[in-house]
Order: sequence, then C-alpha cells, then structure tokens
Amino acid sequence: MNKHYYITTPIYYINDVPHIGHAYTTIAADVMARYKRICGYDVFFLTGTDEHGQKVEKAAAQQGIQPRELADRMVSRFSDLWEALNISNTGFVRTTEERHRKVVRHIFQKVYEKGDIYLGDYEDWYCVPCETYFTETQLKDGACPDCLRPTEKLKEESYFFRLSKYEDRLLKLLEEHKDFVMPEVRYNEVASFIKGGLRDLSVSRTSFNWGIPVPMNQNHIVYVWFDALANYITGIGFLEDMEQFSAFWPCDAHLMGKDILRFHAVYWPSFLMALDIEPPKHVFAHGWWTIEGQKMSKSLGNVVDPNEVVRTYGVDEFRFFLFREVPFGLDGDFSRQAIVNRINGDLANDFGNLASRSATMIGKFLKGKIERPDVRNGADEYVEGNVRRLIEEYQKEMEIFAYHKALQDVFEIISILNKYIDSEAPWKLAKEGDGRIKTVLYNIWNSLRIAAMLLYPFMPAKSEEIWNAVGIGKPIAKVRFDDEKVFYLADDLGYIDKIKPIFPRIEG
Repeated sequence: MNKHYYITTPIYYINDVPHIGHAYTTIAADVMARYKRICGYDVFFLTGTDEHGQKVEKAAAQQGIQPRELADRMVSRFSDLWEALNISNTGFVRTTEERHRKVVRHIFQKVYEKGDIYLGDYEDWYCVPCETYFTETQLKDGACPDCLRPTEKLKEESYFFRLSKYEDRLLKLLEEHKDFVMPEVRYNEVASFIKGGLRDLSVSRTSFNWGIPVPMNQNHIVYVWFDALANYITGIGFLEDMEQFSAFWPCDAHLMGKDILRFHAVYWPSFLMALDIEPPKHVFAHGWWTIEGQKMSKSLGNVVDPNEVVRTYGVDEFRFFLFREVPFGLDGDFSRQAIVNRINGDLANDFGNLASRSATMIGKFLKGKIERPDVRNGADEYVEGNVRRLIEEYQKEMEIFAYHKALQDVFEIISILNKYIDSEAPWKLAKEGDGRIKTVLYNIWNSLRIAAMLLYPFMPAKSEEIWNAVGIGKPIAKVRFDDEKVFYLADDLGYIDKIKPIFPRIEG
C-alpha cells in the first residue's frame, strides 16, 4: 500500500507582489515534499492563488477592466516565481476555476442544510485590505489590529456560520492532538483564542460582487475565507476525483504565516467538522521576515523581490539561507551581508571545499574509483558512528519541520569529515603506500554522498551536482532514503576527479 503525504501553502492573494514571505512558505513546503518523496511517499503538494474579494474588484475597476482579466494577468507572477525557485508542486488551484466554484457552493449548501449557517444582520468595524471584521475592543487606536489601517463601521445582512457551536470540539481536538498547531508557541495562542469564547462568523457579503454567489441567495457573495480555505479540498479532487481525495485527505500539513493562523486553526477545522470531514493533521505557522532590522513595507521601499535575490545569489543558495539562518517558525531578518556570509562560510568554505578536496583525492590516489575498505581503526568507526547518529537526528527534526536543526546535523557531518581528512591525511597515506587510504576515502565518499542527499530537499540542483561529481549517475530525486543512508560500495560509479567550485565565493 502506497504511503501518501499531502502538504499545502496558503493560496496567495493576487493583489500582492510576490515577496520573501511568499517564497519562504512555498520553499518550506517544497523542502518537505522533496524529503517525503525520497522517503518513499506519494506526495501531493498544493499551492495556488486567491483571486476573489473587494480589493480585486476595486483594483480592476481602477484599471477599467474586469476582475477576471486582472486575475489572469496577475496569476503568472506567482507561477513564474515558483518555477524560478524550483518548486515541485503537484497541483495549482485558482479560486476563479469552475471546479472550485462548484466545491464552495456545494459545501456552503451542505452546511446551510445542516443548520450551521443562518441569515442575520452583521454590524462591526471592517478592514477592507484584510477583508476582516473586528469588534471595537479588538481595534488598535481605532485601526485594524493586523495592518493598522483605518476601519469603517459597516452593517449588512449576512449569513453566519455557527462557530460558537464548535468551541468545545475544537478544544478537544487541541487537547487530544498537541501537535495539531505547530510550533508550540502558536498552539498556545490558538488555545487561548478559543478559550476566550467564539462568536458566530459572518460568511457572506453584499457590499461587493466579485466572488462566488451564495447558492440559496444570489444577492450574497461567499465570504473570502470560506471560499479560500476550501481550496485545500478542491485541489485534491473533492467532488471531481473522490478516490484521490480519499487517498490524500486528511491533509498532513497546512503551512502559512502566523498572521493567518486563526483562520486555519479555528475556522477551517470548524467548517470541516460541520461537513463531517476530518480536520487536517497539522497546521504550522511560521514567523515573519524583517529586512535589515526593519519591517518589510511598500512605503519603505524595502520589499525583497525573490526573483532579484535568485539572480544575484543563486536559487539553491537562497533556499538554503532561509532555513539555515533562522529556526523555522520564528521571525527572521534578511540582509545581503547575512546571505553572503552563509554562502562564503557554510557553502563555499565548508561544504564546497569538502566536495572539491574529496573528489580530487579520489581521482589522484584511487584513480577515480572507490575501492573496498582495507585497514580500519577507531577514527573510521567514529566517523561512521556519528554519521549514522546524525542521520537519525536529521530524520527526527525533519518530521517536525525543525529545518534549522536538521541543517545543523548535516553541517556537523561536514565538520566531522573536514576534521577527519586533516587528522588522517590521505596524502600521507598515499605517499607511504598505506592500505588505509582505501578505507579513509571510502568513508569520505560515503559521508559526502549522504550529506548531499540530506541537503537535497533544501538545495536540489547543487546536491545533484555533488552526486554527479562523486560518480553517481542516477538522479538524486529518484533515490530512496533508506537505501542511501548506509555506507556501501558501488560498482557502477562514474570516474571521479577534480571538479569546478560548486559554490563560488562572493567577493566584496
């Protein structure tokens, strides 16, 4: 029976310019998708775009075009960026697609028929940019608590979802599944929010037209979050391919920024409970990136364009930096100097230099071919024992999205190898005709190959380069983790010799 794994990013609002935050979430999901694939899972990785709502309607009107035309223009900014970042998504969903409209109308009707959606009047303070209502006590000096922009008092007829009905079930879900919300600090936030009492949620609007009409009342548009969150079942085949849906649902992990955690950890599981659909297994909310100590904003002109970073520093270098620099889940700071330091230090000096030295020595001392190990001693056992230990640690960390710690494990392997080369001095062994040269280079080759595999989810292209450099012809994406995490002797290796620098240093 195939093992299935389903991971998602949020769908990104098309009025936004793709920035480092969008790239961060999507690369994080890609890292896990690639890791799970080499662990033997059938992976479905979904991303997409959120194309409805008042902001899109207003922006289109200002340009004198229809909202759908604006959406069609803007969606490529995200799909093109994912291609540039080497994102391996399986599916891409747009909320303007007919398959999604069918799902949203279907689930709205079902929840209405169950009695968990009812018609009433809504009055509160509304933030147009966030498309969210707030009570007066939630406002911050009269402004939106999330974006600090002005709000306006609105009253309109609305359909409501009986969110309050699911308060106890949500608390029970949290109690029984302590890792439902990750990391732990976010779990505590969600638990506290629910314990504070849940009000029924407005799930329709009459103040704009660009969206999916409520099935039983065409004067109402389905609230953007009820619409958007449903993408996670649309994208995996709900209604259209129920066999696929059943194979992959419940979702293993929804990834998102901490600003939209409440929608995913409170509203979404409640909607699913109302539909008698199992909630997702995990919701992981990561932190925000500041830019050289400042909050990222258009007005400050410091929004980081991932396309420009990739052109300057390289795709894999950028992917690596994001998860080596900051523990995934916490806030982080992006600076040009920090990424240069990581490239020159971790990648060029430590890992790149190790790959170059290793390939050169194998080419020079073993005529480009790994041989069966000969004389062993305690240093060899130390290396192999620690590599095995660190592989196990890496696997544990990856399972809980502790990417920062997983990378620390890899770089401990790299450090051990560099010290091993210096202490065992293969050049001396070769000069003295010592049979231990075969053992030492065998251990170096195996450890380097394994390190490249462990880095593959983060740096797929560069890891492939290193595999090619050490004579392995098969694509790294096609390997099985359990087969490759052991020390072995391969007979079908290509010739190993000097290689060009895989991570060129950045000067200046």
